[in-house]
Amino acid sequence: MGLRDRLIAQVRESGPMSVAQYMTACLHDPADGYYATRPSLGAGGDFITAPLVSQMFGELMGLWAVECWERLGRPQPFRLVEMGPGDGTLMDDMLRAARLAPAFVAAADVWLVETSQPLKARQRATLGDCVRWAAALSEVPTDAPMILVANELLDCLPPRQFVRTQTRWSERVVGLTDTGDLTFGLAAVALGQALPDAPVGSVLEHSPSQEALGSEIGARIVADGGAALLIDYGRDAPGFGDTLQALRRHVKESPLASPGEADLTVHADFPAVLAAAAREGAATAPILTQGEFLVRLGIGARAEALTAARPDRSEVIERQLERLVSPDQMGELFKVVCIHTQGLVPPGFET
Repeated sequence: MGLRDRLIAQVRESGPMSVAQYMTACLHDPADGYYATRPSLGAGGDFITAPLVSQMFGELMGLWAVECWERLGRPQPFRLVEMGPGDGTLMDDMLRAARLAPAFVAAADVWLVETSQPLKARQRATLGDCVRWAAALSEVPTDAPMILVANELLDCLPPRQFVRTQTRWSERVVGLTDTGDLTFGLAAVALGQALPDAPVGSVLEHSPSQEALGSEIGARIVADGGAALLIDYGRDAPGFGDTLQALRRHVKESPLASPGEADLTVHADFPAVLAAAAREGAATAPILTQGEFLVRLGIGARAEALTAARPDRSEVIERQLERLVSPDQMGELFKVVCIHTQGLVPPGFET
């Protein structure tokens, strides 16, 4: 029995499930979940991430980590952590750039936080034995400062969705049609907090999982010191809207169309994540767009250096640069935030 049939059977037996429960099953079901069995990255897969667009992205993240380490007082050792490391390209590019600072590399205890066995195998093939793996951030050893990078991780952490009807806020759920197929519906729910007033039809997303990660990172940094860089597409201010989407071979489809066979994502709620970290006592930097952040880190100069070294690839490098920083591509939609030790000014966030 495939995942669709099992989800239908579950709804028939136990009643409708929340959007968060549905998304979690589609991504992480051990037998048929997308990340558990068939994640497909890159131009020939379902989606492409910034590290796969150009080596410039990962190189700048590596130099950002080196400068963070310097501003933290060059701690030895420290944990260099990537959460949601994809196929290992980002960490590979980071470590290559970081070789310019041998003391940084020598002090780094490198960890990848990964739950997908297929992706873990690809990471091992890319990185070899220079890293260690954990299934959760809590498994990464403490008692040393942490420099963490997470690119397109928050969008995989599911939200609950609430819809404003004529009389109340109701929760969007996944139920069954009269013919027994999956469909979205609404269910009355007792809310633990008051939701803001909004026009009828408005959709409010709330992701306890995203907030929990913000809290965990904030608490870890308060306890051990360090900085965490989170990059994703999402909102930089509270707002309404249904952002749940399914992507399969770079084409959007209904989130209910192919359970377990498409990547399901939502926009990161950066204000909520930062607020959760701040409640733990961590400092947070202003939200930047990816384009602004990469320009501040010197991506223009890096593109020029690559072009000088490989004039035959000048047009390719220019297209890659445009893809990463242009407002009508990844530059505006993607945002960058930093959770960090009080008193630290993280690179790229100087005022």
